Amino acid sequence: MTKKLLRLSLFTLPLTIMSIGLAHAEEFSVWKNSFRQQALSQGINAQVFDAAMAGISPIQKVISLDKKQPERKLTFAQYQNNVISQARINQGRALYRKHYALLKEIEAKYGVQPQYVIALWGIETSYGNNTGGYDVVPALATLAWEGRRRDFFEDELINALRILQEGHIQQADFKGSWAGAMGQNQFMPSSFKAYAVDYTGDGRRDIWTTLPDVFASTSNYLAKSGWNAGERWGREVALSRNLDPSLADLKITKPLSEWARLGVTTRWGQPLPTEPNLSASLVQPDGPNGSSYLAYNNYKTIMKWNRSTYFATSVGILADAIVAQ
Repeated sequence: MTKKLLRLSLFTLPLTIMSIGLAHAEEFSVWKNSFRQQALSQGINAQVFDAAMAGISPIQKVISLDKKQPERKLTFAQYQNNVISQARINQGRALYRKHYALLKEIEAKYGVQPQYVIALWGIETSYGNNTGGYDVVPALATLAWEGRRRDFFEDELINALRILQEGHIQQADFKGSWAGAMGQNQFMPSSFKAYAVDYTGDGRRDIWTTLPDVFASTSNYLAKSGWNAGERWGREVALSRNLDPSLADLKITKPLSEWARLGVTTRWGQPLPTEPNLSASLVQPDGPNGSSYLAYNNYKTIMKWNRSTYFATSVGILADAIVAQ
């Protein structure tokens, strides 16, 4: 490159970057104006919209996180070690005891055993200690504008604006994950709309700071998603060597008596329980060389919360550990 071309490149590079930034700002402004009409047509007050959306611009970190692919896939064993430490079990047990009376009261209404509420709380936000530091409205606006999943995030953003409009939280405190999951149980705004509960009766469904609302909202989500009261999530099992590996499929459901006939036992080699109406699917999060579990209906309900066998299995294991005292 000649000196003349080098000087030209050095002087034009910042202008190029500036032009890209301006173009993005113009594109965001066009999207925001269009989205404003959509939001107002769905009942969002103009003043609420303008106050919430004032001065925001796309957050590059959010875009990067949305596009980022994991460098390597954790095994379930590695994932489990990350999310079920002894410290997390011990804290879960202490919180279970501390809030037991409230949790049993909520169980009486929704039919969800307290250990599952505590386990979800622990895995989602480490019992409320890590709820996310992103402003929810700008994060959702970034993802809606970016366009990869525009319809989804525009709907979530309208629901987020409705949360502000209804006064459940002040904008300064409206924090969550980079993808818009909120509060101590990490509800997306649409889940908040469908399942959040004002258990204290103060007129606010506060999943950020009011534990009765957090616990009741989690229980309501599970109850409305098909939870069977009084039943467990599943159990770790041992398999016979000649079991057909293709049976490890959540779409395949068999009575426990049939699994027993196929040589499946408890983890310690004892016979499976004989509940006549209980059916299960065989789950192997790490494949045939890893641990095996019989997953009951409640396991599949947990997967409606998060469609990951790693997540659902870990919730079940943590819940069992919390009450194994």
